[in-house]
Amino acid sequence: MVKREGNSISKLESKFQSDLIKELKDMFPGSIVLKNDPNYIQGIPDLTIFWNNKWATLEVKKSAKATQRPNQEYYVNTMREMSYSSFIYPENKEAVLLELQRSFGS
Repeated sequence: MVKREGNSISKLESKFQSDLIKELKDMFPGSIVLKNDPNYIQGIPDLTIFWNNKWATLEVKKSAKATQRPNQEYYVNTMREMSYSSFIYPENKEAVLLELQRSFGS
């Protein structure tokens, strides 16, 4: 399978994101997981998770080596100050999900 970097999300990242959304919904029953529009505000994290009275954002990457887009680090850091926010990719998924559980108090 050929991956084109010109796509907004590569096939690998898209599959990882789709599987991650399912896992988040299972991990946090009753949660709302939104896919954010990358064209609305450049750099806003890909996912917002609402669970009970908590929220978090995750910027999904296909790998630890994937490049960051302009403003992504700024928004992840800013939202981390407000609640919980992180870059997530296959190599750090388990650690990030554990941190998210702690942040949500579950």
